[in-house]
Amino acid sequence: MKTLQGKVAIVSGSGRGIGQAIALKLAHAGASVVVNDIDGDVAQDCVRQIEQAGGAAVACQGDVTATEFADRFVGTAIKRFGGLDIIVNNAGYSWDSVIQKTTDEQWQAMMDIHATAPFRVLRAAAEHIRGAAKAEKDRGQVVQRKVVNVTSIAGLFGNAGQVGYSAGKAAVIGITQTLAKEWGRYAVNVNAVAFGYIRTRMTQAIGSGAETAVIGEREIRMGVQPEMIDFMNKMIPLGRGGTPEEAAGAVYLLCLPESDYISGQVVLASGGLVM
Repeated sequence: MKTLQGKVAIVSGSGRGIGQAIALKLAHAGASVVVNDIDGDVAQDCVRQIEQAGGAAVACQGDVTATEFADRFVGTAIKRFGGLDIIVNNAGYSWDSVIQKTTDEQWQAMMDIHATAPFRVLRAAAEHIRGAAKAEKDRGQVVQRKVVNVTSIAGLFGNAGQVGYSAGKAAVIGITQTLAKEWGRYAVNVNAVAFGYIRTRMTQAIGSGAETAVIGEREIRMGVQPEMIDFMNKMIPLGRGGTPEEAAGAVYLLCLPESDYISGQVVLASGGLVM
């Protein structure tokens, strides 16, 4: 039997990059997956990949920072697949500046995507999780559920030029550790994965391809200076950045039954780099 057979997962920001790799990994392990992206075509493409491989998936297009999104996201899992077992809060991006150049708009955008959006998704899932756990207890069952929140080594150690991003990712850790305490009684493991340098469009070398992404009405510059990538590769004990598939593997570990007694933890997936 596949390790996640019968489970239902929602993965925010899963149309491309790390999120897509997570969705594909969970689906390959047997989970039914609700795929989300702000770009509906990208989300549908991920769904097609899952279905072509014999899995089950549905798209929930939308901006995770929209006030109505969280209820619709959680509701899609329950209506389409009959429940919710795994929540992966992955959606995010960076909008960088040193503090004196960081506008209120930039700061709030980082709080909205990295702190408020996961909070709303978890709040929207709370009633279902509490109700399901009570019904299972009445039947003498224990069903372990999983929450994996995506943070960053910047959220643990800070990073020059990323005051908003680092603060938002630090907030994710506070949410994780609080929910681990609140939801332990419902047999929910709540953990976080802190990524280091993972090779995605957000961290590609400037000048190597598309350098902007449209987020809502904003056009955000993507990419990292090539010399910074060289420096990171030299600093990482494994000698290289990670792939999206390797990043997905770290999330997958915290969704397995083997992690049923791990909760409130932040796991670094950084190739050994500790800033």
